[in-house]
Amino acid sequence: MLAFEFDEVTKRYGQRLALARVRLQASRGICLGLLGPNGAGKTTALRLLLGFASPSQGSVRLLGSDPRQARARAGVGYLPERLVLPRRMSVRRFAHLHGRLAGLSGRDLASQVEAVLERCGLGDRARERVDALSKGLAQRAGFAQALLGNPSLLLLDEPTSGLDPLGVREARDWILEARRHGASVLVSSHRLSEMERTCDEVVILNEGRVAAAGTLDEIVRPGEDLEDAFVRAVRA
Repeated sequence: MLAFEFDEVTKRYGQRLALARVRLQASRGICLGLLGPNGAGKTTALRLLLGFASPSQGSVRLLGSDPRQARARAGVGYLPERLVLPRRMSVRRFAHLHGRLAGLSGRDLASQVEAVLERCGLGDRARERVDALSKGLAQRAGFAQALLGNPSLLLLDEPTSGLDPLGVREARDWILEARRHGASVLVSSHRLSEMERTCDEVVILNEGRVAAAGTLDEIVRPGEDLEDAFVRAVRA
């Protein structure tokens, strides 16, 4: 079973064409990088995968099901680009809330919350208010909630935003560790150097269409890096 699949997906918002006959898929257990300039359709693709929007044409499958069905989304951990944090809620309570949403309860919930907070560098911040955290610590809290429940698929939108160099390296480790435990990962980011370190395959969107797709070896030519390949695909 594929982690997800777009089959000839077109999405319009009124007269604006956001995606045009997009075909892409991700096998289970890989990390796929989703690249593109601003307005290329990356956010729309994520909204379709999460069931927040429906395609105008074509179909989207998430873990073998329609993403608008709760059973499909139950296996997904999601870190949005703009994480909205509740007011006056402790870091631990925030994690407990998302753990319950991930289907955890009882001792399993309590143990996973403590383990993931420690893993994401928030063990000594558990009693602090989540809305009072610095941007980097808030990003760590967002990563922690996405990892709860050992999701089958991680959807990460600009996952290293606000993180210092140590945090960026640790985020890379969290992604690689999730993959070692069988998770599939979709990363949407402009940090191309991190894509090269974590992704098996990349898809480059431009103006709602797939400009390039494949493994890094297929996308990046000899003497290039991923940035060169990205610019070449977008300008073609």
